[in-house]
Amino acid sequence: MTQLDVLEAQSVYILRQAYRSFKDLVMLWSIGKDSTVLLWLARKAFFGHVPIPLMHIDTGNKIPSMIEYRDRFALEWNLHMIVGQNTKALESKQTFPDGNLDRIACCKKLKSEPLKHTLSGDWPRQVMNHKTGKYELDENPQAFTGVIVGARADEEGSRSKERYFSPRDHHSEWDIAEQPPELWNQFNTDFAPGTHIRIHPLLDWTELNIWQYIQRENIPIIDLYFDNGNGKRYRSLGCAPCTGTVDSTAKNVQEIIDELAGGKFADIAERSGRQQDAEDGGGLETLRRDGYM
Repeated sequence: MTQLDVLEAQSVYILRQAYRSFKDLVMLWSIGKDSTVLLWLARKAFFGHVPIPLMHIDTGNKIPSMIEYRDRFALEWNLHMIVGQNTKALESKQTFPDGNLDRIACCKKLKSEPLKHTLSGDWPRQVMNHKTGKYELDENPQAFTGVIVGARADEEGSRSKERYFSPRDHHSEWDIAEQPPELWNQFNTDFAPGTHIRIHPLLDWTELNIWQYIQRENIPIIDLYFDNGNGKRYRSLGCAPCTGTVDSTAKNVQEIIDELAGGKFADIAERSGRQQDAEDGGGLETLRRDGYM
């Protein structure tokens, strides 16, 4: 077996364990490369069908092509697509782009808070109607306590402290000191009632592994990751006002692989273009302790 085969088998196993162990399960889809690989793995794990609802937290500030990509594949792959949003904050302009909050406070308002309340089902949320291709109010929002996330340990410091099955309290807050041990691939799926669980099937994958797998599987990834002719591309995707590009002429997956394998970004953090990381002291631990993805 190749390294990709081993990683794929482990991730498929984690996905099936999660599906077997948790009734109220949802998968986050940020539209980025990692969560799209995770979605692809879920399709493999369940033989082309994804029996787990997909959730996207729309900040209202995403790059428009990300939303177009999301909806196109939600229809094509017949995904149960749920969208949450803090409409009150957007309507009252309590955001960083409107000049009324700093980036960290904006992330809490537009990402952490709507994630918590969309998971709990106590905020209105939208669900895709596959007959019309439009989003409608979810009339019967269920609560989710198991959340599958495409986080990788090598992406930034706080993610390296995660477990494959990582507990949160009923407010989705993370106590790093209380993480259960995971030794010899023995995963704890038995948690006290009321515990929220974050599940990380990609934890041991690297950025290079992700791109190698995208190439091997021919996964249709969003083209924001490629140079569009100006010598710039996105390496990590987030909100348009807070996400910068990197200098790169890579126009396809192989050229990205060549850059990574050749060490082009060896001294540059993958999320270096994400300005909220810099404001959070160079990482995401403050935000992630409070429920950030």
